Amino acid sequence: MLTLSVPLWELILRTAVVYAAVLTLLRLAGKRELGQMTAADLVVILIIANAVQNSMNGGDVSLIGGIISAATLVGLNVALSRFGRDIPILGRLVSDERTLLVQDGRPIMENLEREHVDLEEIEMAAREHGIADVSKVAAAVLEIDGSISIIPKEGGAYHRTRRHFRQIGRRP
Repeated sequence: MLTLSVPLWELILRTAVVYAAVLTLLRLAGKRELGQMTAADLVVILIIANAVQNSMNGGDVSLIGGIISAATLVGLNVALSRFGRDIPILGRLVSDERTLLVQDGRPIMENLEREHVDLEEIEMAAREHGIADVSKVAAAVLEIDGSISIIPKEGGAYHRTRRHFRQIGRRP
């Protein structure tokens, strides 16, 4: 129970490689998908966790091996969040940039397509803030967390949609 069947360095290395691979795959999914998690997205994340477990621990099922893997994951996550932005290649995994979706009432179609955002989603975000028509939006910005910020042409107030987690919990 307390004896490792895999060398300590190998357990840490395996965990770090799996962490980097899964993080890269999730980043490739795009910020909109991560910000708007559906039940299917949650299932994929749970299945990924199960699928990579053996590749992380190399067959070691000891208590110490599990604690070492968990500590490695937490350590990598803390290090990446604190220092990742300072290292350009890691910064791309940690953070993203905002994307302008609408400017002066006109949708920027190439940005919508690249970010997989439908015009209907922007219209919905605008309606949530009392703007009936996208032509009355000065700017709509896809934030790094997947929410859409709306800046109306008139009034100048800044509005940001909240992320809605569909299929999880009850609606108010």
